[in-house]
Amino acid sequence: MNQTEQILNYLRTGQSLTPLECLNRFQCFRLGARIWDIKKMGYKVETELVRQGNKKFASYKLSKETLF
Repeated sequence: MNQTEQILNYLRTGQSLTPLECLNRFQCFRLGARIWDIKKMGYKVETELVRQGNKKFASYKLSKETLF
């Protein structure tokens, strides 16, 4: 199973995913690119900008419209 499939299966569980979590779980440095692939497959992905102190990063989850 490739990284895109692994990430999609994880997001299908209803959980969100950040770049650091993605690196730890799937050894994937390019979560944004994988999310783009998932969107290109027709899935709706919600993006939330998270701020922790002076750091900003994205958190992604599948839209409720596409959860199975």
